[in-house]
Amino acid sequence: MTSLYIKDNETAELAAELAARLGVTKTEVVRNLLRRQKAELMPSTPLLSMCERLDAWRSAHPLGEPTGLKADKAFFDELWGEEPD
Repeated sequence: MTSLYIKDNETAELAAELAARLGVTKTEVVRNLLRRQKAELMPSTPLLSMCERLDAWRSAHPLGEPTGLKADKAFFDELWGEEPD
């Protein structure tokens, strides 16, 4: 078993204050906060499921038909109202 020693006084005081308000131990406060932080960082759905969701979104929102326009510098200059070089 490995111990966690909080060397920063402000952090230790915050943990103690929160533990007292919640009626739990400092260990529970730290554990719950770490679990919450970990859950926020971890994806809630597996990667394969995310790919499937993206494929479904792409099917529901297809790209428009090609216009045949060339998207080069002259095209974007015209969009911005600039004179061609």
